[in-house]
Parts: sequence; structure tokens; C-alpha cells
Amino acid sequence: MSAISTLHKAPWFWAWVAAFAAFGATWSISAGGGGGMALAVAALTFGSFSIMTGLGQMLVITMGPGNTDLSIPATMTLAATLSLKLMGGMGGPSAITVLAGLLAALAIGAAVGVTNFALIRLLRIPPIIATLSASFLYQSLAIWSNRGLRIKPPQALADFTTGRALLGVPNLAWVALAVSIGFWVLLNRSSFGRRLSAIGQNPRAARLAGVPVARISAATYVICATMAGLTGFLLACFSGGAALNMGAEFLLMSIAVTVIGGSSIAGGNSNVPGIWAGALFMYLIVSMLNSYGLGAGVRLLSTGIIIIAIVAVASGRKARV
Repeated sequence: MSAISTLHKAPWFWAWVAAFAAFGATWSISAGGGGGMALAVAALTFGSFSIMTGLGQMLVITMGPGNTDLSIPATMTLAATLSLKLMGGMGGPSAITVLAGLLAALAIGAAVGVTNFALIRLLRIPPIIATLSASFLYQSLAIWSNRGLRIKPPQALADFTTGRALLGVPNLAWVALAVSIGFWVLLNRSSFGRRLSAIGQNPRAARLAGVPVARISAATYVICATMAGLTGFLLACFSGGAALNMGAEFLLMSIAVTVIGGSSIAGGNSNVPGIWAGALFMYLIVSMLNSYGLGAGVRLLSTGIIIIAIVAVASGRKARV
């Protein structure tokens, strides 16, 4: 009983309850209840992109109110466009070409993170305004470099991102799991995680306690943008090329999965398992609404109501604890 009670108090508990409920509802109305494995594979595949962007956004949100990175979609597009263009110019499906593309995507993400923090720190612009404004610059660079071309990724990368090599689980899900473990260690077993949490709880107290607030904040924005670059690279390889609107749905998705997963929007508290629950829930709920043949407006309205309900239940639970 004590174990159940402890589990019930976990910040990600209700998110996983909602994800399993959405899976059951979607499974029951798709092909007469069949195709459960196919639904699980699809949820893990498409949910992986939301997980990776959500992990980066989670770190930024952990720093406290007002800290949100709205440049994630543009960063994904820019990193995907330039990395695929680089690989296309190098030619050949060699490991060096693939590695160069991956490193380019990560480097572009890191450069975006540095730029975002510079705008916030040096110009004293609120993070939301700074990252949103900078996103127009990144998107313009992607448009200028793309020029209407759709460069295909190397076949080896396309096969990897669409394949299932181990236990029938999508390769993208394994990548997301590896990244998630790294984030869990970073948050729970490192001084960086403790300092980040302290900043989110009280920036002034953290600064007085000797926490290098500026350095931690800069690293956080760099990590978030680097994750966006990685996600854009993988999404472009999965979908057969970079598109100028490829990251649009992740503008609010990264925030939604963070909040639904149980991380505090007020900062100072985050959890990795909840990101997985939030991402899977969002995919499954959209799939369920699509199965009912609802219009786009009704789907958006229904999704918003369901998200509000989940967050309200979780908030009520926290208030009673």
C-alpha cells in the first residue's frame, strides 16, 4: 500500500494514467481493437520527436517563470536544412558524411543557443520575446539556404530513422531513451541539475549562495537549442528531407508535454519520465480524435480541453499533498 501511495504522489503519475487511457481508447476504435502493436510503434516513433524537444524545453522552463524557448521550430528547420545540404554536397553514404551532418546539426543548435542567451543577457530582452524574435532570423536563414530545394538524406540515415533493429522498438525511440537517461543523470546526479533547480526556485537566493546563474542559464539555452537541432536532423532524415514548416507543431508541443508530464511551469521542478508520458499522450489523443473523423477545429478544441483537465487534476493532487 505504501508503494502505491508513493507512486500516486509522483509528479508524472497522472500523465501516465492519461497516456494509457488514451492508448486504450484509440486501440478500441481503430480496426475493431486490432493493431495494438502498430499503434504502439507509431506512438513511440512520432512521440520520440516530442520527447527530445520536450527535454530541452523542460530545462529552460525549470529556470522559472518567463523562461521559454520559442525558437525551437526555426532551429529545427535551420539545422535540418543546413546539415542535409552539407551531406548532399559531400556526396556518398559514408560514415564521415553522416557524422559531418550530425555534428553540423548539433553545432547549429549550439550556436542558436548562444545567440538566444546573448540577446537575453546583453540586451535585457525577456526570454519569450528574445527567442521568438530570433526565430524569424533563423527561419529566414533556412529559407535563404533552402531556396525551394528538398535534399534527400543518405539512405543509411533514412533506413535507420525509419527502422526497428532491436526488440521491434523503433530506432528513434532508443535514441530518445538514451538521451532521456542522459538528461535524468544531468538533473538528478550532477551539480548542474541541483544548481538549475535552485535557480528555478529562487534566482536571487541561488546567486547569493554562489550559484553561477549566468553560466547555468547559458548552458541551459544551449542544451535546449542543441536538442532542437538534433531533433530537426532526425526528423528530416525520417521524412525524406527538410521542409520549411517541419518544426511548426513543436512550438507549443514542447511546452505541452513538459506541463502535462508534471514539471512545474513555475520552475524549480522537472522530471524526465513525465516527458515520455506527455509526448505519448499527445500523439495518442490526436490519433484518437482523428479516428472519430472530427474536423480540425473540433480536434484542437478537444485537445485543449483534455490538456486543461489533466493539468487541473495534477495541480489539485499537488495542492492536497
